[in-house]
Amino acid sequence: MPLSRGEIPRPPRPRRSARTSCPLVENYFNYFTEIEEHFQRRRGTVLLLSTLDWALIETWKDAVIRLEAVLRGIDAAFDTYDRKPARAKTRKVNSLAYCAQEVLAAAAEMTDAAVGSGVGKLHDAGMPLEEIRQYLTKNSETLANAKIPAAARALARESAQTLQRLAAQLSNNLAPQLEELERHLTVIEDKLLAALLSSTSDAELLAVRSEADRDIAPYRSKLGGGQIEQLHRQYVNKRLLERAKLPRLSLFYM
Repeated sequence: MPLSRGEIPRPPRPRRSARTSCPLVENYFNYFTEIEEHFQRRRGTVLLLSTLDWALIETWKDAVIRLEAVLRGIDAAFDTYDRKPARAKTRKVNSLAYCAQEVLAAAAEMTDAAVGSGVGKLHDAGMPLEEIRQYLTKNSETLANAKIPAAARALARESAQTLQRLAAQLSNNLAPQLEELERHLTVIEDKLLAALLSSTSDAELLAVRSEADRDIAPYRSKLGGGQIEQLHRQYVNKRLLERAKLPRLSLFYM
């Protein structure tokens, strides 16, 4: 079958490390990567995820939907698609939004088993301390050198200093620190986003929101009202950060 626009043949994947060798492992440092790779694997070709797809993954993370539930939902959606007769497959699955209903259904089925073990719980999972330090330091340097409006620049430099301090404070007893570190990073990112919003012109903001509306429109029937609102917000946030060339700070993006 010829490839659709935006597709590239799926290359052989390198052997993965022990801590991510199983796609159902509760290793949320790789939450985004596991979902991206599993979707591409089921689709059969590598289609680069869109801003809408990344925003949708963000809503699942924020809703404390376990990785295993997302992967099961993707499988269920593709299993349904694969059972369709060939004449009904007029288009390939081109977005994670196609799987949204099945992901929510899988999450609901796993609710009882997931109590106390959701994505909001961060664990050491073999993550090297130095890798986290490097991640914080790299983001600190990016923030310190960011070319953004003056109203947000001062906050970006202050945030850069905070990241350097957090990196220096990490000790070898890592696991107990992860929850607190993640909360701190979320607060910093929320403040940066608020500053970007206030320093973005009405015309630019309207353009980004219109873009979000267009991309979400084909999948509204598969999303609930609350999920659409959250997805729209995450989409706008991601586009603002991309335009400012600012990094996501959460440990989930490592």
